[in-house]
Amino acid sequence: MTGLSALWMPILISSVLVFIASSIIHMLLPWHKGDYPSMPNEAKAIDALRPLAIPPGDYMVPHCDTSQEMHSPEFAEKLKQGAVMVVTVLPNGPLTMGRNLLLWFLYCVVVTVFAAYVAGRALPAGTSYPHVFQLVGATAFAGYALALWQMFIWYRRSLSTTLKATIDGLIYALLTAGTFGWLWPH
Repeated sequence: MTGLSALWMPILISSVLVFIASSIIHMLLPWHKGDYPSMPNEAKAIDALRPLAIPPGDYMVPHCDTSQEMHSPEFAEKLKQGAVMVVTVLPNGPLTMGRNLLLWFLYCVVVTVFAAYVAGRALPAGTSYPHVFQLVGATAFAGYALALWQMFIWYRRSLSTTLKATIDGLIYALLTAGTFGWLWPH
């Protein structure tokens, strides 16, 4: 076993590397440019929704409260008529990135701490680079990528967006694994 306290350096460095890599992927490369295209008739949709003053949150339209209601002819007709949506409403105002970037960095730290915990329980100090890389990489990949597929399965997020985010997760996992393999205690 290797304690978490012996792994603070790879935890911190890999979190920073993943944060930098994700910034490059999302801000400098065109990789994610088409993930969220404009809604057809965007201006009309915004004008129709604005007076409703929908509070920030996640919504399913149409909505039903019970499984009985879900199987009712009235609900089936609502689905048939449309629109059918899963919507996240954000607060009005400028989009500020400070909070999101802070939360993303903290998430990177959490994923990395879990990868360190799993590897630390399984691998002693002095373990070879390939063994550390394998275990940390698999654990980090699970943290960065596997849950993304739930959005594709249940909420029909596009396959393209899901695949690209999964590849991002693989890149983050490889950076994490490489950092741990390099800095694993001897």
